[in-house]
Amino acid sequence: MKTILNRLINHETISKEEARNALVMISNGEVNTSQIAAFLTVYMMRNITIEELEGFRDALQELCLSVDLNGHETIDLCGTGGDGKDTFNISTLASFITAAAGVKVTKHGNYGVSSKCGSSNVMEHLGIRFSQDVDFLNRCIDQAGICILHAPLFHPAMKHVAPIRRELAVKTFFNMLGPMVNPAFPKNQMVGVFNLELARLYGYLYQNTEKNYTILHALDGYDEISLTGKTKVIRNNHEQMLEAADFGVTEVKQSEIIGGGSIESSAAIFINVLEGKGTTAQNNVVCANAAMAIATVKNTPVHDSFAEAKEVLLSGKALEVLRKIQQLSA
Repeated sequence: MKTILNRLINHETISKEEARNALVMISNGEVNTSQIAAFLTVYMMRNITIEELEGFRDALQELCLSVDLNGHETIDLCGTGGDGKDTFNISTLASFITAAAGVKVTKHGNYGVSSKCGSSNVMEHLGIRFSQDVDFLNRCIDQAGICILHAPLFHPAMKHVAPIRRELAVKTFFNMLGPMVNPAFPKNQMVGVFNLELARLYGYLYQNTEKNYTILHALDGYDEISLTGKTKVIRNNHEQMLEAADFGVTEVKQSEIIGGGSIESSAAIFINVLEGKGTTAQNNVVCANAAMAIATVKNTPVHDSFAEAKEVLLSGKALEVLRKIQQLSA
């Protein structure tokens, strides 16, 4: 690791294999905490290369505890985080709406590191059980249409990195990796990223897989569709720009989609939206993101998918999905 650090500090890049090996060494406990912190810091100071990102991804995929979901075709809705916007839990809410629309979801998530309240913080607060038990996860998929995959349970190799990420409390390249290393290896993926360059990197990497994917970046900095402006969309066979009008709604203000300042208030927003008590802005943003997930799997026009998402939210079907998974978790 000392050799790699010296090279990185001298503004050199490392190969895909060197990146993979570095992460394996870290995972095996062969690297001290100061070196891990230095390694993470390098990538806060310069952009990651596609070879490095691919090597890190390959290492985590090899080291993870994979999940067999009996052939279910699923989608993961996951953002990289790290956009500094402190929105409420949009992609997690969109996951429940997507599941209520009949699209199976394997939601990969973690506690907040660079944000106040991550997906896992809200799920845990609402009584969702985190489990590696494949039978339990399959029951969740069969009966609720969604299962929650709490990342630390499936990436035990990252135990040496987790405390350092918490202490740094800023985005690192692990933000970039989270959506790529879902242990269920879903065929479909919708991922939001925090800048355009990363959207391009994701596009290059996903082109060489069999995934059916949608990559999102709101041009004003969000790692999801924010409806505050235009969103860049990269899919398997085309790219496009989307704005609020494409969903048949008006733009929202950034202040209208801010999250809660605590886990409790974030969870309260989450329940409010599912109970049909969300603001128009909150409802439209979560339904826009769910619409893109539904469109990714069903290949439907986003306007139609948005109408479907809105219907399952306002009819209470998405709330029923949450109640079912809470019941299964009890």
